[in-house]
Amino acid sequence: MTKADIVETIYEKVGLSKRESARIVDMIFEIIKGKLENGENVKISGFGSFTVRDKKARRGRNPQTGEEITIAARRVLSFKPSNVLRKHINEN
Repeated sequence: MTKADIVETIYEKVGLSKRESARIVDMIFEIIKGKLENGENVKISGFGSFTVRDKKARRGRNPQTGEEITIAARRVLSFKPSNVLRKHINEN
């Protein structure tokens, strides 16, 4: 499913114009991105939780050359589905 598919579904089910539907979807995504950028967790009841974790720099190895390299510190996004979503997926 793409963002355009979400907009289309809102357009069909809610009856808003495609432009309004697209604006709402964009606003929701911007709110979620902003919270995650600030290091806050985003929990959507019945769906799941998005969290940002900090990973430390670590040593790695280039698989082609075998050369040892340093993998930079970074932030990673993780998603944990809620029990409701997990149960729904496993039932179908």
